Amino acid sequence: MVVRPEVVRERIAALRESIARLDEVARLEPDHAAVGWAIERGLQVAAQALFDIGNHVLAGSFSARAADYASIPGLLRQHGVISTDLESRLAGLAGFRNLLVHDYARIEPDRVRAMLARTIDFVDFATAVETWLDKAAP
Repeated sequence: MVVRPEVVRERIAALRESIARLDEVARLEPDHAAVGWAIERGLQVAAQALFDIGNHVLAGSFSARAADYASIPGLLRQHGVISTDLESRLAGLAGFRNLLVHDYARIEPDRVRAMLARTIDFVDFATAVETWLDKAAP
């Protein structure tokens, strides 16, 4: 498989759109149940987009397969796509995504708000992949 830059850029655009929507929702009344649900859904979509982008880059450019979502940031760092700092900031995102998707436990609102405060990590991921793509694409 070869990485398809247009696919990666489309997915990055979708990730950035999710982040923009999260920023809008974050300004609403935080105690309203629908706002909490929208934030959880936005974080789920953003996390999934990040992992989908990472998997596409790994498979297409490095013929690498991640064993699970949690290993994607480390593999991307090993291949020079993201920094060590960003890899560490993304630690725990896979577990949080799994809680959102599978509803393993009631997610504490404070944990959701803490993740919402870290949307810069999603932005930095998108920027890092775009920078890598600009250098790697013919």
